[in-house]
Amino acid sequence: MTAQRLQEQLQAMRLNYLHEHYAPLATDAAHKHWTHVDYLARLIDGETGARYQRAVQRRIAVARFPTIKLLEDFQWTWPKKNNRAQVQNLLRLAFIPDQANVIFVGGVGIGKTHLASALGHAACLAGHSVGFTTAVDIINTLTAAQINHRLKTL
Repeated sequence: MTAQRLQEQLQAMRLNYLHEHYAPLATDAAHKHWTHVDYLARLIDGETGARYQRAVQRRIAVARFPTIKLLEDFQWTWPKKNNRAQVQNLLRLAFIPDQANVIFVGGVGIGKTHLASALGHAACLAGHSVGFTTAVDIINTLTAAQINHRLKTL
C-alpha cells in the first residue's frame, strides 16, 4: 500500500489523528524499538483521545452555556447559603439516570449560573447532552410559542 493511498483512506474514514500522526509516530517507533502492537496502540489511543475531545467540544457548544465555569473556581466563602456538600453530590451526576432535573433557585448574585454551568460542564465531560437555559429564557420561549399557537408542540 502506498503512502498516498493510506493518506486518502485515513481522510476518507475521517481518522484525522491517524492521518496526521502515523508517519512521525512510525519514526518514533523505529527509533525506540516499539512492537507493531505498541505502535498501533499508541495511534489508536491518540485517535480515541482526539475524538473524545471533539465530542466534548460539540456537547459544550450545543449546551449553549453563557460562559464556561468550573466548580473549582466557585467562591464558597460568600454567600454562605450555598450547600457545598449538596452541590458536590450533584457532580456525581446521579440525577441523570433518574431523569431528574436540577434547578437552582435564589436571589441575584449567589452563584446559580456559575453552579449550573459547572454542573452542565461536568455532564458534558461525562458524555451527556446538556441544554442550558435560564428561567427568563424559558418564559420568553413559552410566551412566544403561546402567541404563535405552538405551545403544545413546544
